[in-house]
Amino acid sequence: MYDKITPPTTGDRITFENGEPIVPDNPIIPFIRGDGTGVDLWPASQKVFDAAVQAAYGDRRKITWFKIYAGDEACDKYGTFQYLPEDTLKAITEYGVAIKGPLTTPIGGGIRSLNVALRQINDLYACVRPCKYYNGTPSPHKNPDKLDVIVYRENTEDIYLGIEWRQGTPICDKIIEILNNELIPQTPEHGKKQIRLDSGIGIKPISKTGSQRLVRRAIQHALRLPKAKQQVTLVHKGNIMKYTEGAFRDWGYELATTEFRGECVTERESWILGNKEHNPDLSIEDNARKIEPGYDSLTPEKKAEICKEVETVLDAIWDSHGNGQWKEKVMVNDRIADSIFQQIQTRPDEYSILATMNLNGDYLSDAAAAVVGGLGMGPGANIGDTCAIFEATHGTAPKHAGLDRVNPGSLILSGVMMLEYMGWQEAADLIKAGIAGAISNREVTYDLARLMDPPVDPPLKCSEFADAIINHFHD
Repeated sequence: MYDKITPPTTGDRITFENGEPIVPDNPIIPFIRGDGTGVDLWPASQKVFDAAVQAAYGDRRKITWFKIYAGDEACDKYGTFQYLPEDTLKAITEYGVAIKGPLTTPIGGGIRSLNVALRQINDLYACVRPCKYYNGTPSPHKNPDKLDVIVYRENTEDIYLGIEWRQGTPICDKIIEILNNELIPQTPEHGKKQIRLDSGIGIKPISKTGSQRLVRRAIQHALRLPKAKQQVTLVHKGNIMKYTEGAFRDWGYELATTEFRGECVTERESWILGNKEHNPDLSIEDNARKIEPGYDSLTPEKKAEICKEVETVLDAIWDSHGNGQWKEKVMVNDRIADSIFQQIQTRPDEYSILATMNLNGDYLSDAAAAVVGGLGMGPGANIGDTCAIFEATHGTAPKHAGLDRVNPGSLILSGVMMLEYMGWQEAADLIKAGIAGAISNREVTYDLARLMDPPVDPPLKCSEFADAIINHFHD
C-alpha cells in the first residue's frame, strides 16, 4: 500500500531475470517530474515518448505513466524535508524501471544528494552516459563527430559512498592519531608520512565486487556493438593509487581474461600475438623486448617475469586468439585518467566504451558531453540487476522554470536509452532521427540557437522543440 500516491489500474510491471528486464507490451513506468525546469522538461519529453511508441507500434504497445515524487515537489506533497518519501522508493522497486528530471540537492534534511541516494538505495551500480554528436549541434571542437563513446561509471563506491569526518571533530582527531601513530608506521612503503592534524578525513573504498560487476556490464555492452566499436578502456589513476584505482584496473583485466576469455583480448596480449604472427620464428625474449620499453635495462628478475608473461599468453590463447583471431574479439585496454581527458579530445575515434570508477567517471562523462554539445544533449542511466533509473544529467536551472524555454534534449535522450533498455529499439530510433532532423534543420531551443552560426532567432520553445522532434521522426 502507498501513502499518498495511487498506482495505475491498467498496465503491467517490468520484471527482471538474470539482471535483464522482462518488458510487457503495456509497462507501468514511474516518473519523477523533477525540480526547477522539470515543470517544462517532463511534459515535452513525455509527449515525444508517447508519440514515438505510437508511431512505432500503433496500439500494440503503450507506456502507462505513474507519477511519483522526489525533491521539492515531494516536500510540497509529503512535508518538510521529505525529499525522498517511502512511496517513491517502493514504486521504483516494485515497477523496476523509472525516469526522472533534474533534482535539487537538498539543504538540510540529512540527504547529501538525491541522485546519489537513489543510486545507492537501489544498488544502481552502473551509471551509463553515451556521448554522441548530432550533426549541426554547436560544439567548441572542430570534429565533434569523431567522438562516440559510452562512459560506464561505477556508481556505489569511491568517495561518493560519503564516509567522511569533519576536521576538528573527536572522531576525526582519533582516526588521524591511529593512522599517524599506529597504522602508517607499520607499513614500510609509507615511510615517514604523516597526516596533518588539522585535516578532514574521507574514505575511498574500491572493491573487487563493485569493480568487476561494472566492467562486466561494460563488456556485455561492447559485445552488442558493431565489431569496429568492440572495445573497453579501463580508466584509472593506478600509477598513484595502486591499491584502489590500480586494483580496479587489475580486477577489470582479470574479469576479461577469465569470465570473457573467449570473447576478449587485452591490448598487451594483442601485441604478443601480433609479434608472433608477424614473425613466427620470434623468440620469447625478442617478443618480450618488443612489448616492454627498456627491456634491456631491466633487472634479470624483471626480464624473466616479462618472458614468462609472453610464454603464458602464447601457451594459453594462441590456438583460440592467434593468427588474427584476436582482431574479432573485444579489445580491453587501460589508460591513465588524466591522459584520457586529453585523448577524448585529440584522438576521440580511438575509444568506444570507457569503464571508470565513480569520481573519474563523473568528471569524464561531463567532459565528453561538452565535446558533443554540452549537458543539454547528455543522457544518463543508472542500472542495477533488478532496477534502472534514467535521468537528465544537468541541473534544475530554477531561474528558467516555467518559461518553456529550456532544452529537453537530455531527458528525451535518456528516454531513448530507456526504450533501448526495454528492447523497444524502433521507438528509440524514431526519436534519434527526430532529434537529428530538428537540429540539422536549425529548429532548436535558445541554448543551441545562440551558439549556431548564424544564431537562430527566434529559437524554439521547449514544447516547440518536442513538436519539431516528432515532425522529423521519419527524416
